[in-house]
Amino acid sequence: MPSLSTVRRSAPPTTTSSSSSSPPSPAEPTAGASTSALSAAPARATHSVPPSGGGPVLTVVPRRNPWTWVGVAGVGLLLAMFVNGLVTNPGWDWATFGRYFATETVIRALGTTIQLTVLGTVAGFALGLVLAAMRLSSNAFLRTVAWAYIWAFRSIPLIVQLLFWFNIAYLYQTISVGLPFGPSFGSVETNDLFGALGAAVLGLALHQAAYAAEIIRGGILSVDEGQREAASALGIPRRRQFARIVLPQAMRSILPNAANEVISLFKGTSIVSVLAIPELFYQVQVIYGRNSRVVPLLLVATVWYIILTTLLSIGQYYVERHFARGSARSLPPTPLQRLRARWAGIATQAARRPEEVAR
Repeated sequence: MPSLSTVRRSAPPTTTSSSSSSPPSPAEPTAGASTSALSAAPARATHSVPPSGGGPVLTVVPRRNPWTWVGVAGVGLLLAMFVNGLVTNPGWDWATFGRYFATETVIRALGTTIQLTVLGTVAGFALGLVLAAMRLSSNAFLRTVAWAYIWAFRSIPLIVQLLFWFNIAYLYQTISVGLPFGPSFGSVETNDLFGALGAAVLGLALHQAAYAAEIIRGGILSVDEGQREAASALGIPRRRQFARIVLPQAMRSILPNAANEVISLFKGTSIVSVLAIPELFYQVQVIYGRNSRVVPLLLVATVWYIILTTLLSIGQYYVERHFARGSARSLPPTPLQRLRARWAGIATQAARRPEEVAR
């Protein structure tokens, strides 16, 4: 492959009738051997490809990539400058960061953030699955209702939805159960039905469902129609078709986008601070409002967001690896397996260098 390496064709070695019966002695190398020794002199690794039809030996020289090393050096320089600023700049105030990073109030607020994320994700994707099924239905009424819901909740900003649900008691003081336009059999005060946390979960779930529906619908549409036709020809019920054939294949397309939505929801829970819910960002604001240490307290929230986002990304990788079983001959290697393979390659190259020098 010329794009990956440069192939050099060396001259065939001169042979005589006597050389075919006895190999040349080490003290008296032949001309071909001296030429190969000179070609092996450069530091870069080379290897010879044996001829297939008795032709000349092909020496393969790896392609040089100088711009890769320039990029590595540039990124390394920027990273070193950034780390130097983190260490030497007193504005970061690492002492305050360490004092508040794992305090009880911050950990409790972090738990509230995780709770909002889990409830919003579960409720949002459950409702999104129903909406996606309605969008794919042959019933025009169901398709219209699902489309109108998605259009409305994607059009209204999330902060507006949260404030609306938080102030729903301003419009409806009680919620009654009874006949339409007739007598009611019972009623409950709206403020007693759900508070600030309930309004936040409701707003996040309804907002998330609109996006989850489109993600699930796109994943289902990515499955070849022949899969459904083959399942129908075998007499498999439609519910079993969806659960055992369509959905596992659709998950490969759904998971990356769904993981992005979950991570966005996790970081987006900071917007519920407008409802005075003591989640992570709100609690950080309260603390730096008292001691005026804005930067280190914001860094506390940032580091916690980075840690939990990293954990979610690791979980996403292994879930995608699980659902990739039917699409590849072998599963993608885990990061630990890649590290072991990389280390084995480095060890192999290090073992070959003394042999090349000896030659």
